[in-house]
Amino acid sequence: VRSDACDDEDDGDDAVRLAVGRERATRRERRACSRVFAACSVRWWLAPRGRGVCVRDGSDDGTRMSTRAMRGVGVSLAMRGGRAGKSGEGDEREAPEVKASSTSAASDDEAFTKWLLNAEIPSMGKKTLKSLSSLPLAIGELLVIAGFSALGTVIEQNKGYSWYVANYPTENPTLGFIDFPLILDLGLDHIYTTWYFLGLLGLLGASLTACTLTRQWPVWKVAAKWKFLERRAALLAMDEGEAVPRAHLSDLNELLAQRGYQVFVKGKTMYAFKGLIGRLAPIGVHAALLFTLGGSAYSGLGGLSGSVMVPDGTSFEIGSGLNRGSLLSSMPGIAKSSVQVNDFTIDYLPNGQVSQFYSDLSVIDPTGKELTRKTISVNIPLRAGGVTMYQTDWALSSMQVTVEKPSGVEGVAGKENTYVLPMASLEGKSGFQGRIWGTFLPLDFEQDQRRGISIVARDFQSVAIYDSKGAFAGVRRPESKKPIVVDGLNIVIGSVKGSTGLELKTDPGVPYVYAGFAGLMVTSFLSLLSHSQIWAIQEENAIVVGGKSNRAKEEFKTELDDVLNSIPEYVD
Repeated sequence: VRSDACDDEDDGDDAVRLAVGRERATRRERRACSRVFAACSVRWWLAPRGRGVCVRDGSDDGTRMSTRAMRGVGVSLAMRGGRAGKSGEGDEREAPEVKASSTSAASDDEAFTKWLLNAEIPSMGKKTLKSLSSLPLAIGELLVIAGFSALGTVIEQNKGYSWYVANYPTENPTLGFIDFPLILDLGLDHIYTTWYFLGLLGLLGASLTACTLTRQWPVWKVAAKWKFLERRAALLAMDEGEAVPRAHLSDLNELLAQRGYQVFVKGKTMYAFKGLIGRLAPIGVHAALLFTLGGSAYSGLGGLSGSVMVPDGTSFEIGSGLNRGSLLSSMPGIAKSSVQVNDFTIDYLPNGQVSQFYSDLSVIDPTGKELTRKTISVNIPLRAGGVTMYQTDWALSSMQVTVEKPSGVEGVAGKENTYVLPMASLEGKSGFQGRIWGTFLPLDFEQDQRRGISIVARDFQSVAIYDSKGAFAGVRRPESKKPIVVDGLNIVIGSVKGSTGLELKTDPGVPYVYAGFAGLMVTSFLSLLSHSQIWAIQEENAIVVGGKSNRAKEEFKTELDDVLNSIPEYVD
């Protein structure tokens, strides 16, 4: 939008400027032009729909650029001839007029700034709060958060890359579309710390805050501000209104006080209420929800997590098993301590399936002192120094095998050697299905180690043995001390050692989440209490009573009827 000082094509006085040339326009005029353009641009975005926002005074034609015209043809097109729409003088919500005259530039800027800060921005803030406090919006946010939470329960969280590749292959995606590229690209392997999940928590928190400020808090302020009513018609127009003849106000006051009402008397008027906490409780519900959301966000941003697979009889440093979730997370003080796996055992059902597995763990500080010791299992974790250790998995780590080579002389025992062979998972390899581990015993440790005996096991109860040609040789129970001859060697299967799978986690937001849930239960119960109010006026020969309640209206009606029927009647 250009002012007269910028318009090279206007008639009359502007013809002189055309002759001199645009290059010789004064700096003051150019600044006035820029000020008008900038102010009009800002007002176009902020002014209410349908109002004119850019006015050029000091000219005969009174050119005005309206908001609708700007939206229709763009900022750079000026409407000529006559004002479009009303001037809106006296409406404080409309932007003040900006003039191109340099003498009024400072006052124009001051007026526009005052309008922007005192009228437009507060109005926009109220509209934003009203939009955020929408109940359908809050319900939608809750449903989306619940959906992502359910997805995080179905898809295992914080596993390694290879784990997702093995369990969510592209060749056979879950439900036809869930594979490891989708999981990793969308962050579904760590949903609870992704930007969109935390953003949803923040949006729900904003909705709760907006609802509290725009709805619950004003209701509480009105309910807490009691006043005496002196008009008979106002009392009789209430939900429960009645005139009680030949009654005294003092008797009504006493009866209401006996029923738990707070009674206030001023001359011949009375006001009583009870259950005011029921008006305040919804604010407490929102505060408890905000506390819970804040605790969840704190856990996601400030927590650490990780998983380790530790062989029986070995140890690991706690800090090595924890991974930072964000820059806000910090290592706990116990990070330098170590965890010793004293023992790992498995209980089996009669049909051979695993029933439960246990790990005997000791937490040892850097000086070698045992801080705590506990046998953990699934759903029974160990907590130490803010770190929680869960029993989540197990594996076979090694197998002890004793090999006796024939001496070549009849009746003479051969050379006997004992080996501890590491075991590796074969799940999904070479056609193996399910959890299975295997190891390899070379026939010759010194020369050709490619030929040997294969030993596989699915648990600690039995192992299967195959000769160097892949033929099945037999089955033995660990530590049965019963030998088996394979490829000319006497083999005795000794003990099989396991590894315990532990998940380590720090959750600094848990106390806040628990406190939020506790507050939520209490305030939810209190919000069920009804807020009952009763007013009364003492007249010459009667009292006029009116009352209302925000809920449990039938119970309130019954209670008020009982009170009024109990008022003694005075006979002259």
